[in-house]
Amino acid sequence: MISMAFRPEGAIIKIDKILPVKKIKSSIKKTKKYRQIYTSIQEVGIIEHLVVYPQNKQPGSYLLLDGHLRLEALKDLNQVEAPCLISTDDEGFTYNHKINRISSIQEHFMILKAIKKGVSEERIAKALNVNITNIKVKRDLLNGITQETVELLKDRKISHRAISEIRKMKPMRQIEVAELMIAANTFTVPYAKALLAATSKDQLVMPEKPVKMSGLSSDDMARMEQEAEKLERDFMVIKDSYGQNVLNLVLSTGHLSKLINNAMIVRFLSTNYPEILSQFQEIVEATSLGKQ
Repeated sequence: MISMAFRPEGAIIKIDKILPVKKIKSSIKKTKKYRQIYTSIQEVGIIEHLVVYPQNKQPGSYLLLDGHLRLEALKDLNQVEAPCLISTDDEGFTYNHKINRISSIQEHFMILKAIKKGVSEERIAKALNVNITNIKVKRDLLNGITQETVELLKDRKISHRAISEIRKMKPMRQIEVAELMIAANTFTVPYAKALLAATSKDQLVMPEKPVKMSGLSSDDMARMEQEAEKLERDFMVIKDSYGQNVLNLVLSTGHLSKLINNAMIVRFLSTNYPEILSQFQEIVEATSLGKQ
């Protein structure tokens, strides 16, 4: 069973009970990044919680694992409390690898939530130190995107430009593209453009508007479309059979492991079928390495 990296409910903790593990230099406070964090907290409050770990030897005190600039900004704003996520381990130096930074889709929902609370788009733009046009783009990010596609991509690092390419496709194709991106673990704009270029006209929202990619002729585009359709069919076949294949592999290697641990069988194979014994041993060793 995989344990959670932090308690999901969160907590409000007094700032003087949070112990930072590094000192913020005064020069850092002059940077654009710090000013943006400071202004954002001042205008709309904390968006991303601090991450802390409880100190057993000092009840009520917490070690700060992530959020040193946010903590410093809160202090400069004379705040006395901070919203925190409480970690279940104290791996402070590796914790950043466990945290999923806010995605474009999550940011979209946060902006909508702020607007619903009465925060103006101008104020949000000022808080995030961006142009108001940028806020409007983020606000309208999911217009034309199916709910199923949103669910698939909501925690992924995909940009608004890549989502704009997906918006040009019909609902079923959007879901297919999201699944392909997840399978390839690639959410870049060029990949989104390539998937759009490989989309048949009947799967486009505006089929009368041809999709163009620099360096590709209409014949190249047609071949790419055919190859993409074939790739998708192959992918779905593999996806459907993957679980059963893995189960068969586990059962087979388990059986082989028992065979080569039997002295009588090993002697028989080494005498009569040494090449088969060698292959059995290689399979078991490879499987064992994969589990480490």
